[in-house]
Amino acid sequence: MSKPWLEHYPPGIPHTIAPSPFASLAEFFDDACVDGAALPAYTNFGVTMSYAQLHQRARAFANYLRDDAGLQTGDRVALMMPNLLQYPVALFGTLLAGMTVVNTNPLYTAPELRHQLSDSGAKAIVAVENYASVLAEIRDQLPLKAIVLTGIGDLLGPVKGLAINVAVKYIKKQVPSYDLPDAVSFKQALAMGTAKAFKPVALASDDLAFLQYTGGTTGVAKGAMLSHGNILANVEQSAQWLMQTGGAGKSLGMRCETVITALPLYHIFSLTANCLAFLKLRGHNLLISDPRDLPGFISILRKSKFSCITGVNTLFNGLLNTSGFETIDFSALKLSLGGGMAVQEDVARRWNERTACPLTEAYGLTETSPAVTMNPLNQTVFNHSIGMPILSTDCRINREDGSPASVGDEGELWVKGPQVMQGYWQRPEATAKMITEDGWLRTGDIARMDERGYFYLVDRLKDIVVVSGFNVYPTEVEQVLNNHPQVLECGVIGVPDERSGEAVMAVVVRNERGLHENALNQDSLNQAPLNQEALRSWARESLAAYKIPKHIEFSDELPKSNVGKILRRELVARHNPNAE
Repeated sequence: MSKPWLEHYPPGIPHTIAPSPFASLAEFFDDACVDGAALPAYTNFGVTMSYAQLHQRARAFANYLRDDAGLQTGDRVALMMPNLLQYPVALFGTLLAGMTVVNTNPLYTAPELRHQLSDSGAKAIVAVENYASVLAEIRDQLPLKAIVLTGIGDLLGPVKGLAINVAVKYIKKQVPSYDLPDAVSFKQALAMGTAKAFKPVALASDDLAFLQYTGGTTGVAKGAMLSHGNILANVEQSAQWLMQTGGAGKSLGMRCETVITALPLYHIFSLTANCLAFLKLRGHNLLISDPRDLPGFISILRKSKFSCITGVNTLFNGLLNTSGFETIDFSALKLSLGGGMAVQEDVARRWNERTACPLTEAYGLTETSPAVTMNPLNQTVFNHSIGMPILSTDCRINREDGSPASVGDEGELWVKGPQVMQGYWQRPEATAKMITEDGWLRTGDIARMDERGYFYLVDRLKDIVVVSGFNVYPTEVEQVLNNHPQVLECGVIGVPDERSGEAVMAVVVRNERGLHENALNQDSLNQAPLNQEALRSWARESLAAYKIPKHIEFSDELPKSNVGKILRRELVARHNPNAE
């Protein structure tokens, strides 16, 4: 199979990764903590935890799980919290204990939480007490052996921690009442584990490290089985790519880089790109617990000297459109990495203009640990591409009949590499539909490849809108509409239509503050509130008639996932309840 991307790899990047010297993430973690003991590992609410402190606390938590909670090697442990110092302690403690991490969204409703805990067979859960009331609703329906609850400030020291916990619970009243009499506190669990000597657990690379549940965009959420080997491979693939010269003309070093971690660590993008890749780099994660509080987020950035930031398009767009962004010092910024959803050209342009650090787009899936493709970091011009396959990764474009597509032709993107999951937890039929017998993973994404080996994402296979037999890709329409100076963001879906089968519908959030600068900025466009016909007129300049939204709805906000990705499935459910 031809691999034209290898001829265009950045200088110094090998074509393949070497086998990991570590049998497991536990060994990988131990090595990093011993080597970087004195370095800062995580900072949250102004409190920094060193690698040595992280190591000691993770071992104590591992002791608690095995000796006090009575869990066994291979048992599943759910983690349900935002970005707090407690998260990496619980994460690495679970891995050190030889158990499997089940990352869980703290915003889940009781039915969603019940499904994930029941489906995974979780034996324990670590949850922030703000959401304990949801767990209490379903406690009797779950065979949990241990429940560990933590307050926001539990690892912030006796003074600051107490003050934050009191404020959250009694002043802001963000902790609804709950009844979980068998729960222990996170601090109690650490205290119990600290009293014992740590005993390492022997693990192999094919042992299960994570049950990482998909967002359920194509049905009921499924647990992607990611082994220690899958994750270690993707960490090495990503780290090798990240250590090249960045778009700001600065190279990422092997130690002490500070990365802004606003996406939740329980999401696969942040988990691998921030938590684990920067563990290899002995990096420093600055945790943002509430990235939706954009003014507060900007206040933190103003006080920080950071070299890397990761996020999704909506996060970068939100920062750009928040007052105070222009006061942030970006002089140390070396890497701006966007993934999770398509990066829009206008957002990339404005980010580069404001920060002097190009926004690099990458692509991945939960099922691939997640990184698959990435643009070179020294690229300074937005190219609409998701990049080229990273080390030891094969990609191809297939037609509907399964035959390889020609260069430039669209088809389904297939992926093969050491980062591809073992399969879906207890779903052999779903696994067989996703992964071929010879190891190719069908992504369900429509893409094309150019002659240099760069890939371009067109859209999700299941999101395509068919108008009178013509395919309309929602991403293309969204990009055009988002370029309008009075559009903050939008989501495009298909709705039933008697004449054309389906019609294009756009749900649009107006940019009331007028901060969305466009290269075609025309003062007249900002003088009157945006209406449907004005937006259709704008679309006609760039889109064929069948692609122009027949229905346009203005909304105050769009439904989004925990990382800020616009959820088209919820827009579909709202406007087409009979859709599958």
